[in-house]
Amino acid sequence: MRENKSSYNVLMIAPTSFFASYGCHVRILEEARVLVKMGHEVTIVTYHNGQDVEGLRIERTLPVPWRKGYEVGSSRHKVAFDLLLAAKCASFTRRRPDIIHAHLHEGVFAGYPMSLLWDVPLVFDFQGSMTSEMVDHHFLNPEGWLFKPWLRLEKTLNRLPHAILTSSLHAAQLLQDQFHVDTSLITPIPDCVNADVFSPTLRQSARVLKMQWGIPAERQVVAYLGLLAEYQGTGLLLEAAKQVVRARPKTHFLIMGYPGVERYRMQAHGLGLDDYVTFTGRVPYPEGAPRFLAMGDIAVAPKLSATEGSGKLLNYMSMAMPVVAFDTPVSREYMGEHGVYAPPGDVAAFAEALIALLDDPQRAASLGQQLRQRAVDRYSWDWAGGQITNIYQGLLS
Repeated sequence: MRENKSSYNVLMIAPTSFFASYGCHVRILEEARVLVKMGHEVTIVTYHNGQDVEGLRIERTLPVPWRKGYEVGSSRHKVAFDLLLAAKCASFTRRRPDIIHAHLHEGVFAGYPMSLLWDVPLVFDFQGSMTSEMVDHHFLNPEGWLFKPWLRLEKTLNRLPHAILTSSLHAAQLLQDQFHVDTSLITPIPDCVNADVFSPTLRQSARVLKMQWGIPAERQVVAYLGLLAEYQGTGLLLEAAKQVVRARPKTHFLIMGYPGVERYRMQAHGLGLDDYVTFTGRVPYPEGAPRFLAMGDIAVAPKLSATEGSGKLLNYMSMAMPVVAFDTPVSREYMGEHGVYAPPGDVAAFAEALIALLDDPQRAASLGQQLRQRAVDRYSWDWAGGQITNIYQGLLS
């Protein structure tokens, strides 16, 4: 039996260009921060590229000469990145961790051999189906001959860890139903939010920022924060924006994120939206995200993926913003009856839902306050840190 300690040496594997201001990076960041806050020693091993974060120990792989700028998305080059990641993990032999906490399936790939070598538990932070994400990124054809081998690999990786954390209840159910993972291994720990940082009080100073970005003061602002990509629904959002501004010309769309800014700016131009859409590009998290969101009156989540988490919803909720989203299981899980939903991919319904909220500020404000309360009551990173620590203790005692 291992010694039951109050703090642990955690090797956290982040198979991405950590840190960048989007998606899974936020979960990795906030989990690491709360674990450090609770007294654990956390070392994050990640790809060569990425932004360092004050207060976190980050160790990076060697660079890959032919792909120096890699940051986002599925790619065949990730095989080389993941092999380098596994090699970097192996370099920790002289300071063996108590726990390996692996994010994403590539993290399990890199961490499992070390878990066997050092005889330490492997915790898998599952944030969605690997093969589904590869399909979303158009890296894998669901009808192609490669799909089944990748699916078999995913099933194998799902069965290797000693414990699995999921970013949503839906993801936990997916592991049980589709991948037949033992229920006793799975603990849902949804994405959370710092409600003190993402606070509606910031709206009081948003007028100046709107002026700086050239957004007319009289316009109601619809805000989006996240990656810009087709599987995120960015193109559909712009199509909905055209219908909204045609019906309500005093509406402005604030689209915050990257990559593909020029691509979607050209689409907005083609739709005649030049005077109604502002693209900010990358917004730093968490310093800039709350301030920029404070400019919005309504938030949107047009994400189409049915398996990935959607942490941006919690940022919106904590800012007391009413939210229009495509009706996915994760959106329902986070927002419940207080979200406004449209059938996935239905641009007309999405636009109609937005117009209805724009026309009813009182209902919009009420929904925003209910979402804020739901975020405060249910989604605290301190709570999540306690849950993760309990799982570590259970595995080591």
